[in-house]
Amino acid sequence: MKPFLFLTLAFITIVSSCKDASPAPQGTVATTPKEASERKIIDLSHVYSSETIYWVTAKEFELDTVFKGQTDKGYYYSANNFTTAEHGGTHIDAPIHFAEGRQSVDEIPLDKLIGNAIKIDVSSKAFTSPDYLISIDDLKAWEAKEKTKIPNGSIVLLQTGYSKYYPDKVKYLGTEERGENAVKQLHFPGLSPEAATWLVENRDINAIGIDTPSIDYGQSEYFKSHVILLSKDIPAFENLTNLDLLPSSGFEIIALPMKIQGGSGAPLRIVAIVTE
Repeated sequence: MKPFLFLTLAFITIVSSCKDASPAPQGTVATTPKEASERKIIDLSHVYSSETIYWVTAKEFELDTVFKGQTDKGYYYSANNFTTAEHGGTHIDAPIHFAEGRQSVDEIPLDKLIGNAIKIDVSSKAFTSPDYLISIDDLKAWEAKEKTKIPNGSIVLLQTGYSKYYPDKVKYLGTEERGENAVKQLHFPGLSPEAATWLVENRDINAIGIDTPSIDYGQSEYFKSHVILLSKDIPAFENLTNLDLLPSSGFEIIALPMKIQGGSGAPLRIVAIVTE
């Protein structure tokens, strides 16, 4: 195990077992007083509920209460069933989603999902057009500002700012309609195929994520950015949130999906660990 992974997991164990930690603001996890000025954990995941946003042709989330209340034996008991499509809410696209013969969710190596990360903020540009395409120039601008190339093995997160619209379907997706006819009404930013190609040909990244419904923009017909990235076994995280709470570099990501055998995608709990 890599040293930073050991430290990260050890830290999470400490936080989870701390009984006297004070409540944390939404989107973060409280740390022990000793660690409070050193690290914080930021939740980059939307909650699953009746408001969860799905692709307009996908089955939406449903929670069915099996039992909730006092039993005839005198103890409280609660249990639910849920149904959901693989691709909805904060989720992962496994390579097999758009690349035949590539990795399914259960086959993605953990070192693709846990590691050092960077954030590229294009929100000032994305808000000028709902169909904004993140460009090679945007990627190079991050490198120029940071005075370094995107590090090898990075998890790259793309901040468009669109998570502030979630779960308003009209603002976030471009439409509240559902079904095949609604696909043509989708409008939200994404990564241009040219930028996706530049990444796989010139940089060595482990995964990529975005705070919109898809790594391809809403009006995409051929999902070229998906095909380019997933064909190289680079999984994509979609419908992220709280990216505005992250620095541009110097943080770690833990992105663990439901381990569905043969799955093309899965619900994802993704967190960032930021050192202050």
